[in-house]
Amino acid sequence: MSMKRRKFIILSTLSGLGLAGLSKLLHRQITQSSAANSTDGVNFVSESGLATSTDTLRNSEQPLLRFVSLADTGTGATGQYAVAAAMTRFHQLNPYDLAVLAGDNIYNDGEIEKIGAVFEQPYQGLLQRGVKFQAVLGNHDIRTDNGEPQVRYPGFNMQGRYYTFRRGDVQFFALDTNHNADWTNQLPWLDKELSRSDAPWKVVVGHHQMYSSGHYGVNHELIKKLTPLFQQYGVQLYINGHDHTYERTHPLNGTTYLTCGAGAGLRPVGRSKWTAHSASQLSFAAYEVYRDRLILRGISTDHRVFDRAVIPLKSA
Repeated sequence: MSMKRRKFIILSTLSGLGLAGLSKLLHRQITQSSAANSTDGVNFVSESGLATSTDTLRNSEQPLLRFVSLADTGTGATGQYAVAAAMTRFHQLNPYDLAVLAGDNIYNDGEIEKIGAVFEQPYQGLLQRGVKFQAVLGNHDIRTDNGEPQVRYPGFNMQGRYYTFRRGDVQFFALDTNHNADWTNQLPWLDKELSRSDAPWKVVVGHHQMYSSGHYGVNHELIKKLTPLFQQYGVQLYINGHDHTYERTHPLNGTTYLTCGAGAGLRPVGRSKWTAHSASQLSFAAYEVYRDRLILRGISTDHRVFDRAVIPLKSA
């Protein structure tokens, strides 16, 4: 077919479509392009195959703090090593020096003599790179000497059964949420520490869930104890384990609740009215804190970013 004939056919086709047809075609292409760039379930992977920060790729702004969290880890089994390996590889592209360990650090009964097999060996690469773990006690951890050997263990950096520490603009409040926790003293302490904090970002960490679509469900007792303080003092994030799943809530009265208990094993998880994303997937959570927002990502053992959320500084 001659070039002139081809041009005639193309021009005739476009004319037949008309402006309305072209408009629909362009709209469909834009919609498809937007869907392809959606962050839900998209594989944010660099050329080397590692999960990376798309926000850092788009501009040169550096986060004030980068950290990770995980829980229900201390099995010493394949699942724990897989998550540890993913954390180590993530560190290579996105260096961090803080890991929040939200309880059940040693299975099954918190025996400190297992610390090499369930902590020091799995996270050896991260420990050698200077990553500092900050732990809280889970229900399995208190089965031996009420968890006191873990409180004293230097690698967990616990300053007591409950304590606070600060990293720049972020203040963390680590709690003992176990059935025998000393709430008579812990709750007034938390009230006092939150009230005196001038940190823009406030993150509370405990082992037990508040809002979960997994095995343990809703923890009404803990909600009653803690959420009034979260509202009063503007806590943006609560991190927990206990359910062996990943689940992120929509902001509830200004607070996002994140279950990251898939650090070694899994249980099924559903969805509830508060659920923004849930997955039964071996994983850890990674965070980048900026002055006006916190970017949260769920990262699986195949290095996929399977969940992403942006929490504004004022998330109410």
